[in-house]
Amino acid sequence: MVTRSDSGVEIKTPEQIARMRAAGQVVARALDTLRAAVRPGVSTLELDALAEKVIRDAGAVPSFKGYHGFPGSICASVNEEVVHGIPSAERVLAEGDIISIDCGAILEGWHGDSAITVAVGEARPEDLRMMEVCEESMWQGIAELRPGRRLGDVGHAIGGHISRNGGYGNVREYGGHGIGTQMHMEPHVLNYGRKGKGMRLVEGMCLAIEPMTTLGRHDVAQLDDGWTVVTRDGKKAAHFEHSVAITADGPLVLTARESDRDRIAQMGFVQPAW
Repeated sequence: MVTRSDSGVEIKTPEQIARMRAAGQVVARALDTLRAAVRPGVSTLELDALAEKVIRDAGAVPSFKGYHGFPGSICASVNEEVVHGIPSAERVLAEGDIISIDCGAILEGWHGDSAITVAVGEARPEDLRMMEVCEESMWQGIAELRPGRRLGDVGHAIGGHISRNGGYGNVREYGGHGIGTQMHMEPHVLNYGRKGKGMRLVEGMCLAIEPMTTLGRHDVAQLDDGWTVVTRDGKKAAHFEHSVAITADGPLVLTARESDRDRIAQMGFVQPAW
């Protein structure tokens, strides 16, 4: 049984959080596999098939496939595509591209959701720096996920980091969300905000933190396919995401990958089961 806070947000027990970590580990393995597979000449549909195999081999189900009619097991967004790119045999990766891969899995009724942006071969230094700032801003937002703090603290940390480190576009139409027995739940988590404002965070909440940055303006548009979101100025974008549980001892990154181990230790977060 899942309880809810006064604001209607799911509050998980430690046992339920452990089950969410198991779902998160499936997503982590899928993303590690995809990162290793990204190279020039690979299509986004091939990456999609690979992700689905990893997820189903683990006894889980892809969260995205069939979600409101979405056809893929991952969102594969290349270059100016910000989020929700549909995997396609025609979209073949080329040297210098960057690709954002968003992946979700359901294991025994619990969801995990995470995203990475990966360079294809040798990327431009300016693209790599923008990706780095996006990922760093995610970790700054995660650091605010402690009981007693507020949603505005999370958005303020993310947006402030982006503005102080290159002033990249900070996409406003999309953001993070609650996660648990559903992939997208309340509350919506903005990637900008005012410190000390918004919903108070409590132990047992689980949130997906996912900033999106652009090399140009933050303005975006949705393509006619009804899914793919692109930058209006055609400049490249990055997207990073982790699902995180709020515990009495600090943030617990549910979708943590082995490559995150040192950062989690350095930031003093709760060490997940590896």
